[in-house]
Amino acid sequence: MKFNPANNIQDLQYFGEFGGVNPSISDSSTYTFLSAKTMFDTFEGNADGCYLYSRHTSPSNLYLGEALAAMEGTETANVSASGMGAITPVLLQLCKSGDHIVSSRTIYGGTYAFLKNFTPRFNIETSFVDITKLATVEAAITPNTKVLYCESVSNPLLEVADIAGLAKIAKKHNLKLVVDNTFSPLSIAPAKLGADVVIHSLTKFINGSSDTVGGVVCGTQAFIDELRNVNDGASMLLGSTMDSLRAASVLKNLRTLHIRMKQHSFNASYLAKMFENDGLKTVYPGLASHPSHELFKNMMNEDYGFGGMLTIDVGSIEKANELMELMQKRNLGYLAVSLGFYKTLFSAPGTSTSSEIPEDEQAAMGLTDGLIRFSVGLDSDIKRTYRIMRECMEELNILATVMV
Repeated sequence: MKFNPANNIQDLQYFGEFGGVNPSISDSSTYTFLSAKTMFDTFEGNADGCYLYSRHTSPSNLYLGEALAAMEGTETANVSASGMGAITPVLLQLCKSGDHIVSSRTIYGGTYAFLKNFTPRFNIETSFVDITKLATVEAAITPNTKVLYCESVSNPLLEVADIAGLAKIAKKHNLKLVVDNTFSPLSIAPAKLGADVVIHSLTKFINGSSDTVGGVVCGTQAFIDELRNVNDGASMLLGSTMDSLRAASVLKNLRTLHIRMKQHSFNASYLAKMFENDGLKTVYPGLASHPSHELFKNMMNEDYGFGGMLTIDVGSIEKANELMELMQKRNLGYLAVSLGFYKTLFSAPGTSTSSEIPEDEQAAMGLTDGLIRFSVGLDSDIKRTYRIMRECMEELNILATVMV
C-alpha cells in the first residue's frame, strides 16, 4: 500500500492517565523505582518501559517521538529542545576525530556554521558540494567520509535532493545518509527513499504556531538508543532535552499538519505561478521551470503538494527590504525569520538565516542579495493576498503598473 504519513499519525491512539483523549503530561524531572536493581538495569539500558531522568527521556517525549516516527516511517525517534539540538548530536554521534562529511552547499545557516566553524575543532572536516549533481557528490567522498548530509528541499534556494540516488551512493561507500526534511513534511518521506536518519526542526511546519522551538531525530531503534546512551550518547550528554509541556503541545499541533500543509502548498503554488507570469525570477518546486520539478514529483506524496516555501528575486537588498517592510505594513505577513506560521513570513536570507555563509560562497551558490524567501501562510483568499502584494510591487516599481 502507498505510504501515507497522515494516516499513520491518525491511527495512533493515546489515552491519558484518567481516560483523557490527550495523553497525560509527565511533569517530572526524575522518576522513582520500586527496586534498586531496576534502577541499575535502567542505567544499563536493560529495563524497557522504565523512566530514569527527563534528560534521557520522558513519557511525553516518547509519545511525540512515536508519532513523528510513524510520520516518517522509521522505527523510532528522539525529540530535542531545538532543530540544532537534533542536528548536532547526530553528526557528533556518527563522526569522530579525523572523519569527513560531504554536505550540500545550500543548507540552513546554523547547520553550515556548525560544519564549517565548529566541527573542525574536533578535527571533523566537511566538503560542501552541489547536492543536485550525484557525480560531484561521489567524487567528494574520501576514505574518511562517514556521512552524506542534505536537506530534502534546501534552505533557502529550494534545491531538491535526489534522496534515492544519494542513498545508493551512501550504501555503496558504507556511509550514513542524513536528511533534514524540515521544508517538506508529509510531501517527502526520506526514510522510504533510503535515508538512514531523518531530522526536522519541529519549530517550523510541524508545530505550526511559532510559539516554541524543537527538533527530532527519526531513525532505527539501535541508532536512537546510541544517542540516548548514558555513557556516550550525544543527545544524552549534550543535554538538548525537550520540555514535557512543549512535547505535549507539539503533539496536539501535529494532528492538523496534513490540513495545514495542503493549504500552505496550495497558496504557495498560486503565488509562485502568478509571480512567474509577472516576470519575476521565481523559484518553487511546483513550477515546471524548477530544474528538479520532475524529481520532486517522482518523490512526493501528491496529496500534500510542493510545500509552502518560495523565493523571488527583486534585484537588490534595498528593493527587498523596501518590499518586505511595505508588505508588513499592508498586513500581508511579517518581516521575520523561520517558517510554517499561519501568517506569511518573509526575509532576505543572505542577510539573515544564511548570513553565516560568506558572501563569496553565497555568490557561488546563487544566493543573491535581492532574494526574498517566503513562507506562505494559510490565507483563506490567496487571490486577495496576491493582488495586494502586486500593488506593493507596483508602488515600488518592481513591477510595472497594469492599466485596467
